[in-house]
Amino acid sequence: MSSVLIHGAFDLLAWLAAGLAALWLTRVEKIAFPAVTTDLPYLAAILLGAGLGAYAFGTANLWLSGLPGVARSIEGAVAGGIIAVELYKRAAGIRTRTGARFALPFCVGVAIGRIGCYFAGLDDFTYGTPTTLPWGHDFGDGTLRHPVQLYESAAMAAFAAFYIAAARLRDPFVIANGFYLAAGFYAAQRFAWEFFKPYGPVLGPLTLFHLLSLAIFAYACAMIATAPQGAPAHDRAAA
Repeated sequence: MSSVLIHGAFDLLAWLAAGLAALWLTRVEKIAFPAVTTDLPYLAAILLGAGLGAYAFGTANLWLSGLPGVARSIEGAVAGGIIAVELYKRAAGIRTRTGARFALPFCVGVAIGRIGCYFAGLDDFTYGTPTTLPWGHDFGDGTLRHPVQLYESAAMAAFAAFYIAAARLRDPFVIANGFYLAAGFYAAQRFAWEFFKPYGPVLGPLTLFHLLSLAIFAYACAMIATAPQGAPAHDRAAA
């Protein structure tokens, strides 16, 4: 099976798993997220921003690494979606925070999607730098490399487990700030793994995705720091 088909299959699986995670939160655990604006323009902003961000940052990183072509990036999609939604909300006069319900789906989707990156091999350009560690993986060129895709998958799966435990305990802080906690954690672990990737630097030793990780982390911290106070201490959460 080609790398494109493998990646596509795991992308589909990631979307399905994310949807099931969302349903589990509201239908099984009955987490009562507040009603928010999720009309067609809002959803269109997410999809358009994520799509543009995925290809813009992915392709830019490819070129900065001295390679031709077009590429996608999960982190680029996250950044693009955030920017698009914040701009849409500002234009529409929406002040309510809308991210809480997306925390677990986001983590589950990344955890599964990165496994697809791992199986896609060298063509995916998400492999790590050479290593002598016993878990190094040969992606087909005879060189043992860091399986950074699995590092990221494991990290996001661990955060998903933490979030599930907190949600079942009805932790008001985690539920209310779930997306920002997830985005901040994602950015932090992504920043770390970028040191094990063969991408071209743009500022000292830092790559484009190092800088993007710092931006997402700063955004998440700012949103948590400015979160509305006085959230109810039960299963009602402010987004």
